[in-house]
Amino acid sequence: MKIDDSSIEIIKRLRDGRASYKKIAEELSISENTVRSRVRKLKQKGVLEISGLVDPEALKGHRLVMIGVKLKSMNLVKKGEEFSKLKGVVSVSVVTGRFDLILVVLLKEGFGLLEFYTEEAVKIKDVRSVETFVIYKGYNIKVPYIL
Repeated sequence: MKIDDSSIEIIKRLRDGRASYKKIAEELSISENTVRSRVRKLKQKGVLEISGLVDPEALKGHRLVMIGVKLKSMNLVKKGEEFSKLKGVVSVSVVTGRFDLILVVLLKEGFGLLEFYTEEAVKIKDVRSVETFVIYKGYNIKVPYIL
């Protein structure tokens, strides 16, 4: 799907997921039906998702960590997909550099780092090593609440 300037402008205005299509249409001088149609198509193609996001620092007992993963194999995409299905995993990226994958994981009381590694990450085979980066203070980090 080609994403033109109008679609980009609609996406920008949807940063506030509660913005009305009517208001967006007025701001962009297009019809409300055009906005509705574009949003539907963007959602169908997986380009756009409208969801509530939270600041993990605002949630008592919650913590966000990043985990660098080195694999024994070069099956990066398959392993990334496997990690993405684990409890607490917000996102997985295949990256360049010293790691093969970077995970963003949301933890909470009763499901901390130890539980993530011993109950979830242990399910993934061919992991050479991991390195955990605890986020003590984040800026502009919002994540879906997945726990």
